[in-house]
Amino acid sequence: MSFDDSPPPAGADPWVPGAAPQAGVEITAPDPDWPRRYDRLAGRIREALGWRALQLEHVGSTSVPGLPAKPIIDIDLTVADPEREQDYIPALETIGFRLKIREPWWYGHRALRADDPLCNLHVFGFDSPELIRHRIFRDWLRGNPGDRDRYAAAKRQAASEANARGEHVMQYNARKEQVIREIYHRAFVAAGLLDE
Repeated sequence: MSFDDSPPPAGADPWVPGAAPQAGVEITAPDPDWPRRYDRLAGRIREALGWRALQLEHVGSTSVPGLPAKPIIDIDLTVADPEREQDYIPALETIGFRLKIREPWWYGHRALRADDPLCNLHVFGFDSPELIRHRIFRDWLRGNPGDRDRYAAAKRQAASEANARGEHVMQYNARKEQVIREIYHRAFVAAGLLDE
């Protein structure tokens, strides 16, 4: 397992017209209601997409008990082909999702946003390694409190620094990237995906 560090193609912008990263990052205390919010969202998505929803996973910080997070439920949706937006985006729009990001160069990734409850829905094809990485990271943090606490501290520091400088969420993500990579490395080694 590795990270895809290739930059987007020259001139490519992942943000769809009218969308842009938000400034300001709010990190809240863990909320025991986050899994129930995921369940409600997953039910709506499955009802809207039927068999086109090959898999749904609660990922990101709200999927890890005891981890502070932005109060936004992150979900990975697996579809047959994310390039075929007509197969899933219109149905998701009927239940309140809006397309925000289109990154065909990065495993076909699309990201949609809903507001009630707040949700980032990440769409990948069934052969994307990103789906596996997200689950490994989630499960590692669930089973390793030391790394969970280290990541919590990195998140708080990154949010504080980004907010002090008026940065947006993508810059906040970049500020915690080194800690994320270190945790991923330990998880990949433990899973036998990397040598020590």
